Amino acid sequence: MPRILVTRRRAMAFALFVLVSLALLYVVLPQLAVVKHTLDRLNDGDVWWIAMALLLELLSIASYIAIFKGVHVPPGSPIGVRESYLIMMAGLAATRLFAAGGAGGVAVTAWALRRSGMERREVAQRMIAFLVLIYGVYMVAMIVCGVGLYTGLFPGEAPFAITIGPAIVAAVAILTFLAIALVPEDLGQRLDAAGAGIEAAVAGGSISSAAALPARLGRPGRWRRWLAAGPASISGGVRYAHSLLRHPEWALAGTVGWWAFNIGVLYASFRVFGDAPPTAVLIQAYFVGMLANLLPIPGGIGGVDGGMIGALAAFGVSVGIAVPAVLTYRLFAFWLPSIPGAIAYFQLRKTVNRWDHQPQTADSRPAPALSRGRSVAA
Repeated sequence: MPRILVTRRRAMAFALFVLVSLALLYVVLPQLAVVKHTLDRLNDGDVWWIAMALLLELLSIASYIAIFKGVHVPPGSPIGVRESYLIMMAGLAATRLFAAGGAGGVAVTAWALRRSGMERREVAQRMIAFLVLIYGVYMVAMIVCGVGLYTGLFPGEAPFAITIGPAIVAAVAILTFLAIALVPEDLGQRLDAAGAGIEAAVAGGSISSAAALPARLGRPGRWRRWLAAGPASISGGVRYAHSLLRHPEWALAGTVGWWAFNIGVLYASFRVFGDAPPTAVLIQAYFVGMLANLLPIPGGIGGVDGGMIGALAAFGVSVGIAVPAVLTYRLFAFWLPSIPGAIAYFQLRKTVNRWDHQPQTADSRPAPALSRGRSVAA
């Protein structure tokens, strides 16, 4: 199981950070006059929209499970719907505790897939394909909404910094991953073969001693294979994602559903307090705010909230409406799933221990992706 060294000092610092952040978000901010006036309207709010926010959050979780199962689970795997739920929710809980874009969730998911019997390389490529599909929708949405708002195609204010700026970043990210997809899967083997060829040429005298240094650099080594493994795995994952798009299954709808239902929760949170901003504005502000997940802040507490509120304010949305709406969204999308996520974490440990005690026969091992008619890496 992925572990992290938690000392008493670190635990106390983390708890203090969470308490201060919660006090700022849910105690100090609501006391501001403009926000307090809006919160006072909550008593007259439409309960139907609160129920709708809860329903949309449940649908977003279902979408995530669908895409997880569609990408990560090959035929013969012991991972069913229940296990997919446990892995997804446990990863969600781990994401709340670690920074850098959900590294904790990635570690938990990789650990569970490996213990299910999946090979390490296939785990890496399937997880990369999953991230490419999920965040591909993210990047495309920022380009479409950013450019659409700036050119006037969609209604709403259009500050350059949060329309074209994010669109450029998204376009660069997409082009980068497309370029990495051109890296051959057997890059490490090719480098080893090239190094062996250089070494043989030096030994045979066809390369002079002046080329001794390049020859030494061409010798096979673990460092070169290690450097090649990263781009090769990413390339394989991108290609697998492309093959899934070429032969789509119903589960791929989860890539759009996950984001759409989460943005729907934000929309419902606005409707609790009044009218919501234009759809393109809501989508762009949501994704710009979510970029704060890359900051080294546990669960993005404060960063995501502030990012969304700041983006909405830049689009001309009243702060008095944006603050309570974003805090309500975070209550449904962040805090509410954390409790079942923590429970799922302990249930997943029991499930994995059961896998370890079940002998795997040839029929019970996960089938490689080649058996599905498409290669993980091609």
